[in-house]
Amino acid sequence: MNSEEHLAPYAARSSQSRGRVHSEHDDPARPAFQRDRDRIVHCTAFRRLEYKTQVFLNHEGDLFRTRLTHSIEVAQIGRSLARRLKLNEDLVEAISLAHDLGHTPFGHAGQDALNTCMKDHGGFEHNLQSLRVVDVLEERYAAFDGLNLSYETREGILKHCSRRNAEQLGDLGRRFLEGGSPSIEAQVANLADEIAYNNHDIDDGLRSGYISLEDLAEVRIWERHAAAVREQYPGCTGRRLISETIRRMISGQVEDLTAATLAAINEADIRHVDQVRALSRPLVQFSSPMREELQQLKQFLLRRLYRHYLVQRMTDKAQRIVTQLFEAFAEEPLLLPPAYQFADRSKQLRSIADYVAGMTDRYAMREFRKIFSASELELR
Repeated sequence: MNSEEHLAPYAARSSQSRGRVHSEHDDPARPAFQRDRDRIVHCTAFRRLEYKTQVFLNHEGDLFRTRLTHSIEVAQIGRSLARRLKLNEDLVEAISLAHDLGHTPFGHAGQDALNTCMKDHGGFEHNLQSLRVVDVLEERYAAFDGLNLSYETREGILKHCSRRNAEQLGDLGRRFLEGGSPSIEAQVANLADEIAYNNHDIDDGLRSGYISLEDLAEVRIWERHAAAVREQYPGCTGRRLISETIRRMISGQVEDLTAATLAAINEADIRHVDQVRALSRPLVQFSSPMREELQQLKQFLLRRLYRHYLVQRMTDKAQRIVTQLFEAFAEEPLLLPPAYQFADRSKQLRSIADYVAGMTDRYAMREFRKIFSASELELR
C-alpha cells in the first residue's frame, strides 16, 4: 500500500528525498523514510518518553497518557490520514513518533521553565530540541552524531521555530524566513498531534475526575457524538460511553480533515511536493464548522482541565524543580556528569539545557532530591 506507485503526485517519495547530512548507502529492503522511522523507534530519547508527562505525572496513575503513548497515538492517526490521502505513511509515522523527542520532563511546565532559564542564552524550543536530539545528541553510530535522518523527516519535526534560530539552520530554516510550507506529510503529522491530544485529554480528564460528563455537555462536538451513542445504545454508560464517544469524535475529525484537505489540494491544483512547499499557507486543514467546534473544545480544556487547581499545583512544582536544577548546575557545573561539563560558558549552559530536557519526570525528581535534600546524602 505504501509503494511509491500508489502515492499521490504531491506526496513525498523516498526515492526523491533531499537526502541526509551524512551520505549513506541506500538499503534496498527499506526506503529512506522507513529507515528514519526505525531509527527513531530504537533511539534512547524515544524510550525516555515513557516516563515524561503528557498532562498528568506518570506516577499519578498507570492509565494516563505519557509522551510515549501520545506519540504512538499520533502515529496511528497520522497513518490513517496518510492512507486516505495517498501520502507516504512511513514519513508521517516517522515525524509523528519523533515530534516530542525534545520535550522536557513535566510537559509544557518544564518547557516553559527551561525557556525562562535560557532566555538570555538562545532560549529553549522543544521542537528545535527534538531536532537537536536527532541531529546531535543521540549517540548510536560511529560515523556521525545523531540519527542522520532524511531532510523530509527533519523538516517535519521542526514545525515551529523562531526567526533567530531559523537563520542558523540553512535550507531547513528557510521556510520560517521566506514563507512556505513543509511537506503535506509534515502537515498531516501536525494535525494528527492536535486530534490525538484534544480527544485523549478528554479521556484522561474524565479518568482523573477533574472534569465530568456533566461538564462536557456544554461542548458541542462531545455532546453531538455522545447523543448519537446514546441513541444507538440506550443503556450505554460509564467507560463504554466515553470510549464510544471519543472514538466517533476522532473518526469524525479524520473524515472532515480528509475531505477539506482534498478540496484544498484540488483548488490549488497541487501536482508536486515542491508546489506544496511554495505555498504560504498549509493545505491540510479542517472545515470551518469543525474548526469552530474544535476551538470551543480547546477553550473548554484550557479552562476546566489545564487550569484546574490540582494541575496548576503540579505545574508549579514542576517549574520549581526544573528551574532549581538548572540554576544549581549553572552555578556549579561540577555537579553535572563529566560529559556535560564545558569550559565555555555558552556551551555549558546549552549542555545543562540538554541534560535537564533529557530527564524523565522521575529522574528529575530523583536528581532534585539528591542535590537539595539532606535525607538523600547517602545517594551517589
